[in-house]
Parts: sequence; structure tokens; C-alpha cells
Amino acid sequence: MLAAALVFAGLAALVHVYIFVLESLRWTLPATRKTFGTSVEQAAATRELAFNQGFYNLFLAIVAVAGIVAATTGHHAVGAALVLAGCGSMLAAGLVLLISAPNKVRAAAVQLAFPLVAVVLLTVWLAI
Repeated sequence: MLAAALVFAGLAALVHVYIFVLESLRWTLPATRKTFGTSVEQAAATRELAFNQGFYNLFLAIVAVAGIVAATTGHHAVGAALVLAGCGSMLAAGLVLLISAPNKVRAAAVQLAFPLVAVVLLTVWLAI
């Protein structure tokens, strides 16, 4: 159960690193603007905000990866805490997106699916 939780946490981290790349490094490029549905003007006006937001996603991924490393090196309590902090925050952010922008269901699902599975599996593993 722990191994499966860590795999899903790793997938969640990869998704959030990808979001970091889009938001912080590629925000104004045509492909990224198409992904987020923004115009050239909107992308230019929100570039600083997206840059900052991308780093939030990167930091959540780093927390999750630190938890994976800790758990796989025998520090199960520390690893579980870090994975729950990172993936729980990813999950919460996805829920905020879903609630605040119901038309972005697909984006919210991409953001929260892997963290949700990781949190559920890790919680079950901790309970047994």
C-alpha cells in the first residue's frame, strides 16, 4: 500500500513540475496560451502572477518528492508527513480550482487526481 501511495505521489509531483514549467517558463508561448485559453495580452498581463504560481507548484512537488525519498529510505513517519503535506496541498488546490472555476473541470481533475489517490492510499496504509 505504501509503495502504491508513493508511486501516485511521484506522478502528482511530475504533473506539478510540468505545471511549473508551463506557468513559470513557458507562459507566453503559443502552445501554453492555448492550453490555458489566454490571449497574447492576457498572458503578458498575468506573466508575473503565473511565474509566482508556477513556483508554488514546484515547491509542492519538492515536498512530495522529499517525502518519497524519506519513506523509501526507512523514515516512514517523516515520509508520510511530507507526502501528505505536499499531496494534500495539491489536492486542496485542485478542489479550489474546481469550486472557483467549474468550467475548468478537466484542469482540476489533472491537478487533483494523482494527489487524491496518494492521500487515500497513504491514509489507509497509516490506519492499518
